[in-house]
Amino acid sequence: MTKRLKATERRATILAVAKILFADKGYHGVSVDQIASRLGVSPAILYQHFVSKEALFEAVLTDIAGKRESYVEAVVQEPVDFASVLVRMARIYVNSVARDPDYLIMEMHSVLEGSTVAKQFFENRWKSFSDYIEFNLAELGKDGKVNAVNPKAASLMFQGMLREALYAKCIYKSEQYRDFDLENLVHHLIVLFLNAIGYREKPDRQRKLA
Repeated sequence: MTKRLKATERRATILAVAKILFADKGYHGVSVDQIASRLGVSPAILYQHFVSKEALFEAVLTDIAGKRESYVEAVVQEPVDFASVLVRMARIYVNSVARDPDYLIMEMHSVLEGSTVAKQFFENRWKSFSDYIEFNLAELGKDGKVNAVNPKAASLMFQGMLREALYAKCIYKSEQYRDFDLENLVHHLIVLFLNAIGYREKPDRQRKLA
């Protein structure tokens, strides 16, 4: 950083670099000195903006949270049957993570490191999605439009499949899935999920998905 930056610009630059390093090495794998070195400034400059590495890490998470997905349009847009909304929500989530896979890597690191702050953050990021699945499966179950499934377990199953697709395509870049683009892979996962829960709210809609 050779030119003098405004405080807001410098803070944004620090957050951007810190996010890359935290994603690459995890919270415990990177030091303030390393972040400062990557930025080309002294650690004292960082401490002018963040009182500690923990504060910097939390600021990175807060910055990510500010760019989190909104599912409002996906829920209110027609058609509003469960399958259609699930497809739209999945696309929003997948496209958001695919644009910024560092988020996914940070999540993996937080699980391995046992970071309570990060764990709560990543759980909350998924919560609105999982809550939608759980609530609707419970309602559909009452009307006999899905099999007798545990809504929470089913939501976790879907979450696991979706994350595996993201890991395979965005992180591991697995050769196993080279013949599938991410959108096509997610499409197939949604069809498998709907078949697994015996979804039959709108058979004509389900046939179009298949």
